This record gives sequence, C-alpha cells and structure tokens, in this order.
Amino acid sequence: MSKSNKINPRDKVLLMGNPNVGKSVLFTEFTGIHAISSNFVGTTVTYTEGHLPIGNKEYTLIDVPGTYSLQSTSEAEAVAVSFMQSGAQAIICVLDATNLERNLVLALELQRYNIPTVYALNLTDVAERRGIKINEKLLAQELGAPVIPTVAVKRKGLDGIIGELDSLLSVTETTGSEEDECIACSKCSLCPGDTSKSTTGKPEDYPLKAKEISRRVSKKINSKPSFLDKLGDASVKPWPGIPIAFLAIALLVAVVVFGGRILRAVLLLPLVNNIIVPFFRDFFASFIPEGMLLNILTGEFGIFVISFEWIFALIFPYVLFFYIAFSFLEDSGYLPRISVLFDNVMRRLGVQGGSLIYAIMAFGCAVPAIIGSRAATSRKERLIITLAICFAIPCISQSAAVMALMAAYDWYMMPLMIAFGFFLFVVVSLIAGRFIKGRVDSLIIEVPNLLIPDARSYGRKLLIRMRHFLKDAEIPMMAAIVLAALLAETGALAVIARAAEPLVSQWLGMPREAVVALILGIVRREMSVAPLLALNLTPLQAFVGGAVSLMYIPCLSVFAILAKEFKIRIAVAVTLGTIFVALFLGGVINHVGQLFF
Repeated sequence: MSKSNKINPRDKVLLMGNPNVGKSVLFTEFTGIHAISSNFVGTTVTYTEGHLPIGNKEYTLIDVPGTYSLQSTSEAEAVAVSFMQSGAQAIICVLDATNLERNLVLALELQRYNIPTVYALNLTDVAERRGIKINEKLLAQELGAPVIPTVAVKRKGLDGIIGELDSLLSVTETTGSEEDECIACSKCSLCPGDTSKSTTGKPEDYPLKAKEISRRVSKKINSKPSFLDKLGDASVKPWPGIPIAFLAIALLVAVVVFGGRILRAVLLLPLVNNIIVPFFRDFFASFIPEGMLLNILTGEFGIFVISFEWIFALIFPYVLFFYIAFSFLEDSGYLPRISVLFDNVMRRLGVQGGSLIYAIMAFGCAVPAIIGSRAATSRKERLIITLAICFAIPCISQSAAVMALMAAYDWYMMPLMIAFGFFLFVVVSLIAGRFIKGRVDSLIIEVPNLLIPDARSYGRKLLIRMRHFLKDAEIPMMAAIVLAALLAETGALAVIARAAEPLVSQWLGMPREAVVALILGIVRREMSVAPLLALNLTPLQAFVGGAVSLMYIPCLSVFAILAKEFKIRIAVAVTLGTIFVALFLGGVINHVGQLFF
C-alpha cells in the first residue's frame, strides 16, 4: 500500500480526471507545489500530494494519475482505482469542456463511491473559442453536485472550487463527527470502496448516459474555426501533418543547436575563460603553494576549472534551449499529434505511436520517460521503448556535450550523428520486439486542443525544470569532476590509460588519455564526452567518441529506476549490454572509417 493510501480518508481530497484536462495546473495553484503539467498522457503516472487549506482545516490533496475510467486497463488506471478504494473526504473532478461527453464517463463512475464531489469544468475559454456553449447549472443538476467553470492556467474559478469544497466538507464533518467510532461497515461515504448507495446504474451504461447528459447541457454555436483549430486539425492528417512534424522537429533542433552555441560562444565561454577561472586561480594561488592540492583545485583537470568549463559553459546553454523549445511543444499540445502521425511507423518497430512521446521525453531525461511509460498498456511495449531509450537516446546534458564535440569539426558531423542515433533506435526496437514476448495494443491516445502556452505557466515550468536539472545533475557531475582531478594528480589516470591502451587506442582508435571519458561516463553519461573536447582529435576519432558516448552505460539514476521498474536483473543486463555494444560498435566504426579516411 502506498504512503498516501495510509492517510486517514477524512484528511484526503482526491484530484481526479482524464489525462490532459489541467489537473496538474490546478494542483500547483492549490498547493504551491510545482508539479510539472504537460499536454500528453503519462506526466502524472506517479501521484503527487500537497497541503490544501480549506476553511480552518488542512487536507492532503492528491493529484491522482489521469485516467479515462476505473476499469484498470493500465498501470495508471490501476493507481487511480487504488486511491478510490482507499477512501477520501472529497473529490475534485476536472472535466474538459471541449470533450464533455468523454469526461462524463469517469464522472459517472466516481459517483459509485458516494464521495462528495466538486466538478471543475476546465478549458471553458477553449470551448468558447470552438463555439461550444455549456449550461453549467443544468450540468450541476444532472450530476447532483456543484460545477465550477474554470480556466486553470489563468486561475479563473479556483476560488469557487475552494468555496464549494468548504461547504461540502463542513456538512460532512458535521454529519460524521463520531470519527473515533467509525468502523469499516460500508454504510457511509468514508468507508474505502463504498458503493452501497450507488444510483448511477451499471458501468456499461455510462457511455450512453454521458452522451445523453452532454446532449442536454451543451450546444454548438455557429462559429468560424480559429487558426489554431485549423492548424490542430491539419497536424493530425498525413498532409500537411507530416511536413509540419518535420518542420517542428527541425525547429526544435535548430533552437537547441544554434541557441546553445550562441549563448556559449558569446557570453558563457568569455565569462568563464576571462573572469571566473582566472579569479579562482589567483585566489587559490594567493595562499596555497604549488603542488598537488593547487593542481586539484585549478590545474588541467582542476575542480574550479572544468566544473565551470563543462557544466556551466558546455552543458547548461544547450539544456536551457532544449527546455525552452520542448516545453513550448509540450504546453501547446502538439506532441500527441506526432504520435498519431507516426503510429504506423512505430508499430513496425513493435510499439504504439504513443511511445514516441516517451522517446522525445528521454531527450530531456530518461528517468521521467521510463516512469511515464507506465501509461503503456503492455509490459512488452514498456520494455521495448525503455531499451531503445537506454541504447540510443542521449539525455539533454549528454546531447549538449555531443553537440559541442561535433560542432568543433565539419558541418556534416552532427547530422551524421543524428542519423546514427536514429539507426540505432530502429535496430534496438526491432531486435527487442522480436525477442520480447507479449502483445502491443492499438493506439488510444488523447489529442488535446492546440494552444498557445500560457506565459505564466510556461515560464514557471521552464524555471522548475532548470532548477531540477541543476539539483539532480550538478552533484553527480561535480563528483565526476572531483574524480577526474584526483585520478590526474595522483597518477592513477596514467596507470589506467596504459592498461586500457589495447581497448582505447588499438580498438577504438582514440588517444590514450581518452580513457578518462570511459571512467567518468560511469558516473554521468555526458562526462563520457566532455573530456574529449580537450583532446586534439581527428574527425573520425571525434565521431567514434560521440558514438560510444551515445550507447554507453546508463547513468546511476537511470540504473536505479530500471531496477525499481523492472527488477535488478534487467538493470544489470541493460548496463552490461550498453557497455558491450558501445565498445564493440565504436571499434567497428573506427576500423571501417579508417578504410575511407
């Protein structure tokens, strides 16, 4: 049983709804905890909880994974069912005003538990834009509970939700004051899984009833589709959807590559090389004599040199521009459209088109992508996309390092590396799909409205993600930098380099000093690239180094999530497999490349 399921039902308020209806935005506004909100399935597969003050009492608000029903056909839905069965004092059910009929199916299912509910009719601004008019008062009568129109990203209607909750909970607290005498008798709404008073009929009747309610309370007003509506409809059709998709991906890459390079070259590198590093060198030299300690701090691999050169000037600018572009695509609701367009292609690789979302997420970080894949409806699909992520998709920190390495050589190096990564993704997916037993279900994915992201929510998400990057990645990267300094100054690096020369120099064709990249890559994958920037490599050597890094051992956090999600033997097998494939293919690329260069 989860920690939240152990909380007294009288202290819990559940935030429920379909995926992509704005639950995470509401959760953030209510609790002040900055949950990442996104316009695609899988963002809230793991629950989030925070404190929600209502009246004179503080409740625990739980952001339950988005689900279309309580029939438990996926891991996300199973989590939602578990929360409902554990009981709660109240529910905030979020409805999408643009897709009311579909959302009402879940609303009717929730009524079986007889828990006081307030309905938040969200995205009312988008519904109005599309000519949809909903009679909220009539809808409240049909559902037998308050319905509050909301625009979550603009904080419209939030006070109304709290007010209605206060009224409902005040009545509940009064009628259920004898808490100490409560037992699991299935005769009140606080008992887990209580359905004794259900009057909503059989579950198979809910879709028809939802259709009838939607027809009665909503009507379509004649209105011309806006540009966004037309673009949203066009983007899910092969023409012009596929050209639009390639244009969006090309713009994403261009923003990251050129934005990162400009920020790095114009601002960060001069700042590091001319101000920050000289300051620390002069500072430490003023009271530390020349020797090992000073070299560890400010030498070739000095902590106060390469920490700024690698983390701040090399990786940070590319990470920043990736999240600028990726968060925009996320909040606009465009990513699911790519999944629909390329579903047939992805099915040939053994997965649904929806798994393409997790692959795109993995360019930010593999950990949330692997967690998000819980929304997949089969274990086979989860394993295939997880293996493809671990073998072929670099996180943004690693991508930044590879971009910087390739950019130091000819223009064709980066496109060639992208083509190699795509080839690797296809091959790994095909092989995994052939040998992993199980099924892959048909694609069922929410395609949300195409929106212009709200500036406030977009800016906050960007700030949160950059803060998470600095928090989660900086400590492991600093540990790798300290390790590099110690290995270099103690002479251990030279000893290891001599021992690894047959592998590094003869098989991979790299300078002997490149062994430090393989060592540091164990701590963080991007650290398997950063040291190569200081070496005078040939284009072939640079490509080999980038290719090895692309396939190399998952970082420690990815190993931990693999062990948690798929057991330790899978994590070990993936780790050993990536090391072997990276070193084997790296050598193959080197020897084949020498025939042509």
